Amino acid sequence: MATVHFTSHLQSFVNSAPVEVAATTVGAALNSALDGKEQLRSYVMDEHGRLRRHIMVFIDGKIIDDRVNLSDSLTDTSEVYVMQALSGG
Repeated sequence: MATVHFTSHLQSFVNSAPVEVAATTVGAALNSALDGKEQLRSYVMDEHGRLRRHIMVFIDGKIIDDRVNLSDSLTDTSEVYVMQALSGG
């Protein structure tokens, strides 16, 4: 099963240890991992189920390609990392 990890900053919204999910896409993995965590879900995803601009998602160390449909494929050993994007000026 794939594992979804949230950074410590995102965990401050709701304690969410790494979650193992049975999913074949990053979208399905996020939906499973965020089930019952509505405060965190609303911070990570918009009302249309798309990632918010300030959120970055990586699969096995590589940034996802499809931020709109979240269709990037997962394997049983995939490690998904969800984090807040850094910005500055």
